[in-house]
Amino acid sequence: MPEIKTEPSLNKGAKRVLTKPCPICGKPAVFETRPFCSKRCADIDLHRWLGGTYAIPAAEGDEKAEAEDQHKN
Repeated sequence: MPEIKTEPSLNKGAKRVLTKPCPICGKPAVFETRPFCSKRCADIDLHRWLGGTYAIPAAEGDEKAEAEDQHKN
């Protein structure tokens, strides 16, 4: 688990900052929206997932092998 640093403040609303950077913009991540720095970056990441940007490419060889196995049975 990443180390948590607290900004030097005695206010109740002090934000806790994580040591790892935001994966979207590179700014320091905030504990409340981890692993992102803000809700905006979290929404950008969600949009990328829903849009298929993070899709894992399928290997064509696997599909051909499956098709051949189905035709044998």
